[in-house]
Amino acid sequence: MTAAPAAVEARDLSKEFDGRTVVDRITFAVPRGTTFGLLGANGAGKTTTILMLLGLLRPDRGEAQVLGHDMERDRFRALQRANFSSPYVSLPHRLTARQNLTVYGRLYGVSEVRRRIEDIARELRIEDLLDRPVGKMSAGQKTRVGIGKVLLNDPEVLFLDEPTASLSPESAAWLRSFLGAYRDRTRATIVLASHNMPEVEAMCDSVAFLQQGRLLEQGAPRDLIRRHGKQTLEEVFLEVAEGDTGRQQGPGDLA
Repeated sequence: MTAAPAAVEARDLSKEFDGRTVVDRITFAVPRGTTFGLLGANGAGKTTTILMLLGLLRPDRGEAQVLGHDMERDRFRALQRANFSSPYVSLPHRLTARQNLTVYGRLYGVSEVRRRIEDIARELRIEDLLDRPVGKMSAGQKTRVGIGKVLLNDPEVLFLDEPTASLSPESAAWLRSFLGAYRDRTRATIVLASHNMPEVEAMCDSVAFLQQGRLLEQGAPRDLIRRHGKQTLEEVFLEVAEGDTGRQQGPGDLA
């Protein structure tokens, strides 16, 4: 029996900026209906990888595919069925949440945009924010509106960059539960970039450790924890990252 194609796939994906390699020949595949975590410290290459998977950055080598579409040649067909959120990409501050969501809803070709916005606002508990300018919101409120933007087109693939970075612990826990329920209900695929180890461990079916653009190790969180004899995914990452640093800075490299 032939295995179903992956929802998201990176094949030998690489990117350089100003002669510096920021993503170095990484390969992974994300099955449909699962959550995949890109795990690493700031600057590890997580966001750059996501931008290549979205077709917003052209890889110097390798290939990115989403829902069977090559993202360098055919990204618009895939992007109709995907969406992206990051606290580092701001919605226009002078527009209200409702105006922002209306613009994005029309860009995605969402039918009955007004009703869709009302439904999302109710699901995310942001009804009271709809008519407030984004520039007058707190960081956490902007994050919640950004998640509303992600859901407008009922995406089959969600790319989420640090989705709970600005939220209180209670709000972050609620959002993780909400996203998990959305995935289970729709069989959507989530690609999550984060350096929040407990969050990734709680949400992800599989993870990949990135350091300085290189993929150090990947697998299911519980399998990695057992393989390394640790109690948490954070302990595994620290061991893997420190071991890799030792290999990079051995006597041969210092000579």
